[in-house]
This record gives sequence, C-alpha cells and structure tokens, in this order.
Amino acid sequence: MARLARFILEEKTDWGFVDGESVFAVGDKATMVDALSNSELLAELIRVCDVGKELATARLLAPIPDPPQFLGVGLNYRDHAAESGMDIPLEPISFGFLRNSIIGEGDVIRIPDFTDQADWEAELGVVIGVGGCDIPESEALHHVAGYTIVNDVSARDIQMAEGQWGRSKSFDSFKPMGPWVTTTDVLGDASDLKISLWVNDELKQSSKTSELIFSVTELVSRLSRSTTLYPGAVISTGTPHGIGVSRNPPEFLQPGDSVSIEIEGIGRLTNRVERASAIQ
Repeated sequence: MARLARFILEEKTDWGFVDGESVFAVGDKATMVDALSNSELLAELIRVCDVGKELATARLLAPIPDPPQFLGVGLNYRDHAAESGMDIPLEPISFGFLRNSIIGEGDVIRIPDFTDQADWEAELGVVIGVGGCDIPESEALHHVAGYTIVNDVSARDIQMAEGQWGRSKSFDSFKPMGPWVTTTDVLGDASDLKISLWVNDELKQSSKTSELIFSVTELVSRLSRSTTLYPGAVISTGTPHGIGVSRNPPEFLQPGDSVSIEIEGIGRLTNRVERASAIQ
C-alpha cells in the first residue's frame, strides 16, 4: 500500500507517503500512528493527499520518533548466535531502548569520548499498528502495520562491564531508524528479506530474515504476553552475523565512518559517525 515517512519539506515538519521519487504530504488530516492503526483511514489519506513534491527536496526524519515502547531482541539470528558462541535461546531475549537514542536518515551517530567500542547491528524494525495483549501468533500479523530499518549501535565495553544491555544501546543518537515504514501488504510477514550492512562501502553483514530464530509473528505474540503493545510501538528484531566485536581482530566504528543498512523491500538507511565532543 505505502511507504510512510516523516520529513521536513518547505521548512515544515510533516508526514506522508513516498512513491518512487515523489513525496506526498498529509498535513493535519491525521497522525501517522492513527493511520498505522487504521487501514481504511490510511487508504483514504493516500487517496486525498496533496500533490507530490520531489523526494530529493525533503529531509527525511525518523519515522517513529517517540514510540510508546521501543523493544530490542538479542541473539535472534541463528548465524549471529553461532558467531557469538551462544546457544540458541528458548525464549526471546528482550530489553528496552530509550527514545532519546532515535535519529533519522542522514543524522550523525555521536560516539561519547568514554567508549572506543561502538559497534553496528543491522536490524529489521517491526511497527505495531493495532495494539493488543496476549496476542495469538495466528493473529499477530494483523497487529503489525509495517517495517522499518534500525541500526542497533552498541557500546560493547559498557555492555560487557554493566552486564545488561539497555543503557549501552541507548546513548543519544545510537538508534538510527528509517528511512520510512513499509506496510505489511507490501512485505507480508517479512520472513525472507535480504539484510545487509556496509561500513565505508565495505560489506560487513549479509543475511536474510529467514535466519531469524523467532519470527515476526512469534515475537509479537510472545512479547505481548501479559504486556500490552501499543500502536506505534517498535520491536527491533535482532542482528545477523558480522558484528564488529565478533571479528578477528574486533572492529569498531570510527569518526568519519559512514554506515549503511539495506533491507529488501524497505530501502537504505545511511548515517555518518563522529565523536560527540567534535560536534558543536
């Protein structure tokens, strides 16, 4: 049906639809979350939206900048569990991200001076449309509005030192997201999409979502057990093999690097890297 994006166009922050190289603004007719949770409203908004403008004239923003819940899942690719020397988990390993970490397409990943181990993680992001609790797996896809790309940037030294994952993955700017949300009528259950990551044009990660241990529908169902998922919630589904810390020798992001993630059917998310202290 659509690719839904937030953007600045003609000095106005708006949201709307991307079709080819054109962007169509919705204006104040509805919020993106309202549209994500109501397919009939979404179809009507597409029908009546404004005349398109060139996508190149818009600055893309993170599509879901303030999710009611932002959940991560660890060790959810078979190839990543293998490279980490870890057993296949019996249940999803879940944790929360802080919303201050979210940035958009083209924004800068800012590495604090106290870490030299900022790592990359290409991930498929699931955006909840219709909220719910204790969702059966057979009905889970009806609760998914669409998909986006997330770079789960992680400070490995902090992660290992603290023994938990949330803070080390939630520093300001550590969660690039975008470039938009592609709806489920285009991508279905996202069960066989190619996912790739490059650092400075060098391919670092290459896999497919068929390597997921817990599928999109399994994650939505299991994470909703006794915990209500709300419209606009984002679930970052884990990363495939090829992260920096597992390389020999380990590799980490450096100031001046550029990181790009591409997921089949969604698009490409690119961000450059700088030291936080170097940004005025």
